[in-house]
Amino acid sequence: MRHAEQPHWTGWNIAVTGINAKPENPGPGCAVVRCLRQATGFRGRIIGLAYETLDAGLYLRDGCDSGHLLPYPATGAAALLERLDEIVGHDRIDALLPCLDAELPNFIAIEGELERRGIHLMLPQRAQLRRRDKDRLPALGAAAGVATPDVQCLGDERFFDHCGADGWHYPLLVKGAFYDAYIVHSAPEARQRYRQMVATWGYPVLVQKFVHGEEVNLTALGDGSGAMIGEVMMKKQALTDKGKAWAGVAIDDPDLFEAGRRLFDTLKWRGPLEIEMLREPSGTLQLIEINPRFPAWIYLGYGVGRNLPAALLALMDGARPWQLQLAPPRPGTGFIRHAQETIVTLDEIASVAVSGSTARPHALGSRAA
Repeated sequence: MRHAEQPHWTGWNIAVTGINAKPENPGPGCAVVRCLRQATGFRGRIIGLAYETLDAGLYLRDGCDSGHLLPYPATGAAALLERLDEIVGHDRIDALLPCLDAELPNFIAIEGELERRGIHLMLPQRAQLRRRDKDRLPALGAAAGVATPDVQCLGDERFFDHCGADGWHYPLLVKGAFYDAYIVHSAPEARQRYRQMVATWGYPVLVQKFVHGEEVNLTALGDGSGAMIGEVMMKKQALTDKGKAWAGVAIDDPDLFEAGRRLFDTLKWRGPLEIEMLREPSGTLQLIEINPRFPAWIYLGYGVGRNLPAALLALMDGARPWQLQLAPPRPGTGFIRHAQETIVTLDEIASVAVSGSTARPHALGSRAA
């Protein structure tokens, strides 16, 4: 709960990660920032936290008021805390919204330290995070009563030479532990993708039985009680080469809603979550993946009257689910993603590369809608 002397969340300084904007696989952070800029009454500042000098969110004039580089997640929680301490020394942070899968273990490890510094977070427990890992989806699906295809962790690419004899027939899906997935149709192609995954993400590499069907997604918030709050459902209309939504439409799907409700109840999730499912021609929904964060298409939630990043901050500030300003579902509203250029000076890029922070004046202010 918020203390009497603390400002309402609409006056907070909000830090957001995942502000890369790669067209084929954008991070959610820039869309989260757009949602916050549209939040009614928001007058705080937004601080972008990035991992690469060329992450676009550092330079978007209508996005973040300031930006800073973080150490890569592989450097560990201690390095992350040290860098955040440097940042808050001259850029106050009242709440932090992690938006990338790989960074969550580190943020969970330092959540208590950050809260002692006055920084609000709403994160799952480590056991909850592990339970929705890709290699544990079948067990989670069984516990929740939700169908999911078989999956295996691999440590040897020779699996693909004899997998048919073990009931693993092509096409198959080869997936990284955190990101990326490729459909493969033969053993040579599978081995190539396997090596690519190892080189990019390391072990384990996962193989999942391929499911034919139409993809539908659900995103919502959890408060740790098992409730599913503010669900937004979407059907993909156009895809990037990596299978990410380039266009989509909001839907109202009772079966998807029920699957989401069961999963939230089983996980007792805390924070944002995205559930990816495929509807087979028979009508059965198969759970494909659970992402422990907002999706990159989260701005659609604002478009249908459910600004989930704003709702998450309200929950952090002590609001109850029934007090959130969430409109009824509005199926038929769609989105189309696009890529655009932003003009940046070499001095701006050099400032980030050398100092790890943007040097432009903090003059954006809020843009309340």
